[in-house]
Amino acid sequence: MIMATSTRAFAAWLIMMALAPSVAAAQLATPAPPVVPLAGTAPQVQNSPDTEGEYVLGPEDVLEIEIVGQAEKARARVYTDGTVQLNLVGKIEVAGKTPRELGTIIASELKKGGFYANPVVNVEVANYASRYVTVLGAVASPGLVPINRRYRLSEILARVGGVQESGADYVIVRPENGPEQRYLIEKLATGDSNDDPYVTPGDKIFSPAAEVFYISGQVNSPGTYAVKQGLTIAQAIARGGGLTQSGSDRKVSVTREGKKIKLDSSAAVEPGDVVVVGERLF
Repeated sequence: MIMATSTRAFAAWLIMMALAPSVAAAQLATPAPPVVPLAGTAPQVQNSPDTEGEYVLGPEDVLEIEIVGQAEKARARVYTDGTVQLNLVGKIEVAGKTPRELGTIIASELKKGGFYANPVVNVEVANYASRYVTVLGAVASPGLVPINRRYRLSEILARVGGVQESGADYVIVRPENGPEQRYLIEKLATGDSNDDPYVTPGDKIFSPAAEVFYISGQVNSPGTYAVKQGLTIAQAIARGGGLTQSGSDRKVSVTREGKKIKLDSSAAVEPGDVVVVGERLF
Protein backbone atom coordinates (compact mmCIF):
# COMPACT_ATOMS: atom_id res chain seq x y z
CA MET A 1 0.00 0.00 0.00
CA ILE A 2 2.84 2.36 0.94
CA MET A 3 4.61 1.42 -2.27
CA ALA A 4 1.55 2.29 -4.41
CA THR A 5 1.17 5.66 -2.70
CA SER A 6 4.81 6.53 -3.31
CA THR A 7 4.51 5.52 -6.93
CA ARG A 8 1.49 7.82 -7.42
CA ALA A 9 3.24 10.74 -5.74
CA PHE A 10 6.32 10.26 -7.89
CA ALA A 11 4.14 10.23 -11.04
CA ALA A 12 2.41 13.46 -10.00
CA TRP A 13 5.81 15.10 -9.43
CA LEU A 14 6.92 14.12 -12.96
CA ILE A 15 3.75 15.64 -14.48
CA MET A 16 4.32 18.91 -12.61
CA MET A 17 7.91 19.08 -13.78
CA ALA A 18 6.76 18.53 -17.38
CA LEU A 19 4.18 21.31 -17.15
CA ALA A 20 6.45 23.83 -15.44
CA PRO A 21 7.99 25.31 -18.67
CA SER A 22 4.52 25.78 -20.19
CA VAL A 23 3.26 27.55 -17.08
CA ALA A 24 6.32 29.79 -17.02
CA ALA A 25 5.85 30.64 -20.70
CA ALA A 26 2.21 31.47 -20.09
CA GLN A 27 3.22 33.77 -17.27
CA LEU A 28 5.77 35.53 -19.48
CA ALA A 29 3.19 35.96 -22.27
CA THR A 30 0.70 37.67 -19.96
CA PRO A 31 0.41 41.33 -21.10
CA ALA A 32 1.78 43.93 -18.75
CA PRO A 33 -0.82 46.04 -16.93
CA PRO A 34 -1.38 49.56 -18.32
CA VAL A 35 0.86 52.29 -17.02
CA VAL A 36 -1.13 54.66 -14.81
CA PRO A 37 0.13 58.28 -14.75
CA LEU A 38 1.34 59.57 -11.42
CA ALA A 39 -1.02 61.82 -9.54
CA GLY A 40 -0.79 65.38 -10.76
CA THR A 41 0.71 64.39 -14.13
CA ALA A 42 -1.36 65.55 -17.10
CA PRO A 43 -1.87 62.96 -19.86
CA GLN A 44 -0.27 63.77 -23.21
CA VAL A 45 -3.10 64.83 -25.54
CA GLN A 46 -2.49 65.97 -29.09
CA ASN A 47 -3.93 69.45 -29.42
CA SER A 48 -5.74 70.39 -32.60
CA PRO A 49 -7.29 73.84 -32.08
CA ASP A 50 -8.30 74.23 -35.71
CA THR A 51 -10.63 71.24 -35.55
CA GLU A 52 -12.11 72.63 -32.35
CA GLY A 53 -12.74 75.95 -34.06
CA GLU A 54 -10.49 77.95 -31.71
CA TYR A 55 -8.43 80.86 -32.92
CA VAL A 56 -4.70 80.16 -33.27
CA LEU A 57 -2.42 83.05 -32.36
CA GLY A 58 0.15 84.44 -34.76
CA PRO A 59 2.39 87.43 -35.51
CA GLU A 60 0.91 90.94 -35.19
CA ASP A 61 -2.10 89.80 -33.15
CA VAL A 62 -2.81 92.15 -30.24
CA LEU A 63 -3.57 90.37 -26.96
CA GLU A 64 -5.40 91.54 -23.85
CA ILE A 65 -4.26 89.63 -20.75
CA GLU A 66 -6.13 89.62 -17.46
CA ILE A 67 -5.21 88.03 -14.13
CA VAL A 68 -8.55 87.30 -12.51
CA GLY A 69 -8.95 89.45 -9.43
CA GLN A 70 -6.65 92.21 -10.68
CA ALA A 71 -8.16 95.48 -11.81
CA GLU A 72 -5.75 96.21 -14.65
CA LYS A 73 -5.36 94.37 -17.92
CA ALA A 74 -2.17 94.16 -19.96
CA ARG A 75 -1.94 94.60 -23.73
CA ALA A 76 0.80 93.11 -25.88
CA ARG A 77 1.43 92.66 -29.59
CA VAL A 78 2.82 89.38 -30.85
CA TYR A 79 6.21 89.97 -32.47
CA THR A 80 6.99 88.79 -35.98
CA ASP A 81 8.97 85.88 -34.50
CA GLY A 82 5.81 84.61 -32.78
CA THR A 83 6.76 85.66 -29.25
CA VAL A 84 5.38 88.17 -26.78
CA GLN A 85 7.13 90.05 -23.94
CA LEU A 86 5.25 90.21 -20.62
CA ASN A 87 6.00 91.71 -17.21
CA LEU A 88 7.06 89.18 -14.53
CA VAL A 89 7.13 86.40 -17.11
CA GLY A 90 9.44 87.65 -19.84
CA LYS A 91 9.40 86.37 -23.42
CA ILE A 92 6.96 83.57 -24.28
CA GLU A 93 6.43 81.68 -27.54
CA VAL A 94 2.75 82.13 -28.46
CA ALA A 95 2.51 81.43 -32.20
CA GLY A 96 0.46 78.31 -32.86
CA LYS A 97 -1.24 78.37 -29.47
CA THR A 98 -4.83 79.23 -28.66
CA PRO A 99 -5.69 82.03 -26.18
CA ARG A 100 -6.78 79.40 -23.66
CA GLU A 101 -3.47 77.54 -23.95
CA LEU A 102 -1.52 80.77 -23.56
CA GLY A 103 -3.51 81.69 -20.45
CA THR A 104 -2.57 78.33 -18.89
CA ILE A 105 1.11 78.86 -19.74
CA ILE A 106 1.20 82.38 -18.27
CA ALA A 107 -0.54 81.18 -15.09
CA SER A 108 2.02 78.39 -14.75
CA GLU A 109 4.95 80.82 -15.16
CA LEU A 110 3.50 83.24 -12.60
CA LYS A 111 3.07 80.42 -10.11
CA LYS A 112 6.56 79.07 -10.83
CA GLY A 113 8.06 82.50 -10.23
CA GLY A 114 6.30 82.79 -6.88
CA PHE A 115 4.24 85.83 -7.87
CA TYR A 116 0.85 84.19 -7.30
CA ALA A 117 -0.29 81.03 -5.54
CA ASN A 118 -2.88 79.77 -8.03
CA PRO A 119 -3.48 82.47 -10.65
CA VAL A 120 -6.22 82.29 -13.25
CA VAL A 121 -5.30 84.09 -16.48
CA ASN A 122 -7.68 85.03 -19.28
CA VAL A 123 -6.31 85.91 -22.72
CA GLU A 124 -8.46 87.68 -25.31
CA VAL A 125 -7.52 88.77 -28.83
CA ALA A 126 -8.03 92.53 -29.08
CA ASN A 127 -6.99 92.75 -32.72
CA TYR A 128 -6.91 89.83 -35.16
CA ALA A 129 -4.07 90.30 -37.62
CA SER A 130 -2.34 87.00 -38.34
CA ARG A 131 -5.22 84.96 -39.79
CA TYR A 132 -7.31 86.43 -42.58
CA VAL A 133 -8.67 85.91 -46.06
CA THR A 134 -8.36 88.35 -48.95
CA VAL A 135 -11.53 89.28 -50.84
CA LEU A 136 -11.17 91.08 -54.17
CA GLY A 137 -13.22 91.86 -57.25
CA ALA A 138 -16.85 92.84 -57.68
CA VAL A 139 -17.82 93.05 -54.01
CA ALA A 140 -19.03 96.05 -52.06
CA SER A 141 -16.03 96.28 -49.69
CA PRO A 142 -12.97 94.37 -50.93
CA GLY A 143 -10.10 93.88 -48.52
CA LEU A 144 -8.73 91.69 -45.73
CA VAL A 145 -11.24 89.86 -43.53
CA PRO A 146 -9.88 88.59 -40.16
CA ILE A 147 -10.69 84.99 -39.33
CA ASN A 148 -11.38 84.71 -35.60
CA ARG A 149 -13.37 81.48 -35.97
CA ARG A 150 -14.50 79.10 -38.70
CA TYR A 151 -16.36 80.96 -41.44
CA ARG A 152 -18.23 79.61 -44.43
CA LEU A 153 -17.77 81.28 -47.80
CA SER A 154 -21.26 82.80 -47.68
CA GLU A 155 -20.46 84.46 -44.35
CA ILE A 156 -17.30 86.05 -45.73
CA LEU A 157 -19.20 87.43 -48.74
CA ALA A 158 -21.84 88.83 -46.39
CA ARG A 159 -19.13 90.55 -44.33
CA VAL A 160 -17.84 92.39 -47.42
CA GLY A 161 -21.31 93.51 -48.47
CA GLY A 162 -22.04 90.80 -51.01
CA VAL A 163 -21.39 90.54 -54.74
CA GLN A 164 -22.36 93.57 -56.81
CA GLU A 165 -24.77 93.48 -59.71
CA SER A 166 -21.82 93.73 -62.09
CA GLY A 167 -20.31 90.56 -60.65
CA ALA A 168 -20.51 87.09 -62.10
CA ASP A 169 -22.83 84.47 -60.62
CA TYR A 170 -19.88 82.59 -59.13
CA VAL A 171 -16.81 83.30 -57.01
CA ILE A 172 -13.34 81.82 -57.21
CA VAL A 173 -11.51 80.58 -54.12
CA ARG A 174 -7.74 80.21 -54.42
CA PRO A 175 -6.15 78.50 -51.39
CA GLU A 176 -2.47 78.89 -50.57
CA ASN A 177 -1.96 75.23 -51.41
CA GLY A 178 -4.11 73.43 -53.92
CA PRO A 179 -6.17 74.20 -57.01
CA GLU A 180 -8.70 76.99 -57.21
CA GLN A 181 -12.41 76.20 -56.97
CA ARG A 182 -15.51 77.93 -58.33
CA TYR A 183 -18.73 78.21 -56.33
CA LEU A 184 -22.11 79.36 -57.62
CA ILE A 185 -23.47 82.18 -55.46
CA GLU A 186 -27.01 80.84 -55.69
CA LYS A 187 -25.94 77.50 -54.24
CA LEU A 188 -24.15 79.13 -51.33
CA ALA A 189 -27.60 79.71 -49.86
CA THR A 190 -29.64 76.89 -51.37
CA GLY A 191 -27.12 74.03 -51.63
CA ASP A 192 -25.67 71.69 -49.03
CA SER A 193 -22.48 72.22 -47.02
CA ASN A 194 -20.29 71.12 -49.95
CA ASP A 195 -21.59 74.11 -51.93
CA ASP A 196 -20.73 76.50 -49.08
CA PRO A 197 -17.33 75.41 -47.73
CA TYR A 198 -15.36 76.74 -44.79
CA VAL A 199 -12.63 79.16 -45.79
CA THR A 200 -9.05 78.78 -44.60
CA PRO A 201 -6.72 81.58 -43.47
CA GLY A 202 -4.65 82.65 -46.45
CA ASP A 203 -7.41 81.97 -48.99
CA LYS A 204 -7.92 84.51 -51.78
CA ILE A 205 -11.57 84.97 -52.76
CA PHE A 206 -12.17 86.66 -56.09
CA SER A 207 -15.48 87.83 -57.52
CA PRO A 208 -14.93 88.33 -61.26
CA ALA A 209 -16.89 90.81 -63.32
CA ALA A 210 -19.79 89.20 -65.09
CA GLU A 211 -19.46 88.39 -68.77
CA VAL A 212 -22.08 90.27 -70.74
CA PHE A 213 -24.39 90.15 -73.73
CA TYR A 214 -25.95 93.00 -75.65
CA ILE A 215 -29.59 93.41 -76.60
CA SER A 216 -31.10 95.99 -78.90
CA GLY A 217 -34.04 96.49 -81.24
CA GLN A 218 -37.65 96.22 -80.16
CA VAL A 219 -37.15 95.89 -76.41
CA ASN A 220 -38.06 98.44 -73.76
CA SER A 221 -34.60 98.67 -72.15
CA PRO A 222 -31.85 97.90 -74.66
CA GLY A 223 -28.34 97.73 -73.27
CA THR A 224 -25.64 95.51 -71.77
CA TYR A 225 -26.50 92.79 -69.25
CA ALA A 226 -24.69 90.11 -67.31
CA VAL A 227 -24.80 86.55 -68.59
CA LYS A 228 -26.03 84.24 -65.85
CA GLN A 229 -25.76 80.49 -65.99
CA GLY A 230 -28.55 78.97 -68.09
CA LEU A 231 -29.79 82.32 -69.44
CA THR A 232 -32.05 81.80 -72.49
CA ILE A 233 -33.08 84.10 -75.33
CA ALA A 234 -36.53 84.49 -73.76
CA GLN A 235 -34.95 85.45 -70.43
CA ALA A 236 -32.59 87.86 -72.20
CA ILE A 237 -35.56 89.65 -73.74
CA ALA A 238 -37.15 89.87 -70.31
CA ARG A 239 -33.89 91.32 -68.92
CA GLY A 240 -34.12 93.92 -71.65
CA GLY A 241 -37.48 95.08 -70.36
CA GLY A 242 -39.60 92.85 -72.59
CA LEU A 243 -40.90 93.41 -76.10
CA THR A 244 -42.20 96.75 -77.27
CA GLN A 245 -45.66 96.88 -78.78
CA SER A 246 -44.16 96.33 -82.21
CA GLY A 247 -41.57 93.78 -81.16
CA SER A 248 -41.69 90.11 -82.19
CA ASP A 249 -40.03 87.20 -80.38
CA ARG A 250 -40.09 85.35 -83.70
CA LYS A 251 -37.76 87.88 -85.25
CA VAL A 252 -34.74 87.54 -83.03
CA SER A 253 -31.26 87.34 -84.49
CA VAL A 254 -28.02 86.75 -82.63
CA THR A 255 -24.57 87.80 -83.74
CA ARG A 256 -21.99 85.45 -82.24
CA GLU A 257 -18.28 85.69 -83.00
CA GLY A 258 -19.04 87.86 -86.01
CA LYS A 259 -21.65 85.51 -87.50
CA LYS A 260 -25.39 86.12 -87.51
CA ILE A 261 -27.41 83.08 -86.44
CA LYS A 262 -31.08 82.31 -85.74
CA LEU A 263 -31.98 80.85 -82.36
CA ASP A 264 -35.29 79.91 -80.79
CA SER A 265 -36.43 81.35 -77.47
CA SER A 266 -35.12 78.39 -75.43
CA ALA A 267 -31.54 78.60 -76.75
CA ALA A 268 -28.80 79.65 -74.34
CA VAL A 269 -27.18 83.06 -74.51
CA GLU A 270 -23.38 83.08 -74.55
CA PRO A 271 -20.98 85.83 -73.42
CA GLY A 272 -20.48 88.44 -76.14
CA ASP A 273 -23.74 87.67 -77.97
CA VAL A 274 -25.49 90.57 -79.61
CA VAL A 275 -29.25 89.95 -79.53
CA VAL A 276 -31.41 92.01 -81.89
CA VAL A 277 -35.20 91.86 -81.65
CA GLY A 278 -36.99 92.64 -84.90
CA GLU A 279 -40.30 94.34 -85.65
CA ARG A 280 -43.61 92.69 -86.43
CA LEU A 281 -44.99 93.08 -89.92
CA PHE A 282 -48.50 93.84 -88.66
